[in-house]
Amino acid sequence: MKKIWNNLEEIISGIFLIITVLSVIMNVFFRSIGLGTISASEEIATMAFVWCVYIGAVAAFKKKMHIGVDMLIKLLPKKIQKIFNIFIDLFLIILNITILYLSVIFITNSYEKPTPVLGISSNYINIVLLISFSLFTIYSIIFFIKNIKKIKEEEGR
Repeated sequence: MKKIWNNLEEIISGIFLIITVLSVIMNVFFRSIGLGTISASEEIATMAFVWCVYIGAVAAFKKKMHIGVDMLIKLLPKKIQKIFNIFIDLFLIILNITILYLSVIFITNSYEKPTPVLGISSNYINIVLLISFSLFTIYSIIFFIKNIKKIKEEEGR
């Protein structure tokens, strides 16, 4: 259970990737045997892909797998590197909270907008913004706290 919880974002992102791929493959298969296209297939694939990308980005962020420009930071003295990391954490917290706030406004304004083919609320797609940027914010706060603790521990030595 702990392994599932620790990899929940990866699992969810993987499920949406499978839905994306299966939707596209089914549409290609039906078209190739002459049964025409599945009209909702493209919309389902797009919705699933959006979820896959945003939740996958959270998974990468959680494990600090995003590309970073740390070459210049590594040239700085260790103490300044740690302080710089604190500023980066604060910047990410502010940025993620700002995008989270804008996501709430966007979701609120697009509540009644239906998707073109399925006719369901577009918020089934847009809600991933709220979920992902909430998680980005939470992980940014966790990284900030860990970096502060690391600095305090090293000063106590």
